[in-house]
Amino acid sequence: MKAGPLILWDLRGYRQYTRPSRYNAIVMTDQVLLKKDLFGEIRLSSGGDHMLIVRDVSAARAWLSWLARYLMRREARVLAALTDIDGIPELQSLTHDRLTRSYIAGTPMQRSRPTDRGYFLEAARLLRQLHRAGVVHNDLAKEPNLLVQEDGSPAFVDFQLAWYTQRRGPLFRALCYEDIRHLLKHKRSYCPQALTQRERRILANPGRLSKLWRHTVKAAYLFITRALLGWSDREGAGERGELS
Repeated sequence: MKAGPLILWDLRGYRQYTRPSRYNAIVMTDQVLLKKDLFGEIRLSSGGDHMLIVRDVSAARAWLSWLARYLMRREARVLAALTDIDGIPELQSLTHDRLTRSYIAGTPMQRSRPTDRGYFLEAARLLRQLHRAGVVHNDLAKEPNLLVQEDGSPAFVDFQLAWYTQRRGPLFRALCYEDIRHLLKHKRSYCPQALTQRERRILANPGRLSKLWRHTVKAAYLFITRALLGWSDREGAGERGELS
C-alpha cells in the first residue's frame, strides 16, 4: 500500500503525524507571520537554508475553532494523498493545532503572468495527477493558488477546500470538470492563442455545479469572504504571496 493511504488512516483518527523527512533534524529558529485571520495564523518557519509553512489554528476565534481544525485536517488528508508529486506541498506534520508543510519557492500567477504554453501544458498534467490520486482542488479559480516556480514549472497551493475520495462518482467527476475549467480560464487570460477547440468548448459550457453555485451560494460566499473576512478578489490564504 502506498504511503498516502496509510497516512490518511492516521489522520482520520486525528492522530498526530510526523513524516520522515530531511527537515526533522533541522531546528527552525525564525518565524515570519504571513497571515492572521479568524481561522488562525500562517507562518513561514526557517532554519538555515530550509523553510516550512506552518498553519496554526490555536489562534482561531473561539466560535470558529472547530471549523478551523476541520479545514486543517481536511487539508492534511489531501496533502497526504498527494505525497511525492512535484509541484504540490508535502505534508510534514500534523498536531491538534498545527499543520506543517513544505515551502514551494515560486511567484503567484497574478504576478508572474505566464504566457508560455508549456506552463499550461504542465499545469494540466499536474491537475491530472491530482485527479488520478482522488483529489479535486476546488479553489483553482484564485490566481494566487497557482505558482510559477523558479524553473518555470507550475505548482498548486492552498488545499483547504480540496477534497480527497476513493470513489469516482458523479460529484467527483463534476468537480474535476470545474477544476479543468478554472485552469482553462487562466490559460484564456494569459495564453489565449494556445487554447484548443476542445478547450474552448469546455470554457463555453459551464457545468451544473458552476451554474448552481452562481445562482445560490456565490452571493453568500462573497459576503462572508469580503464583508466579514475582508478578503479581496485575489486573497484568501496567507502563503499566497511572494512566499509560498
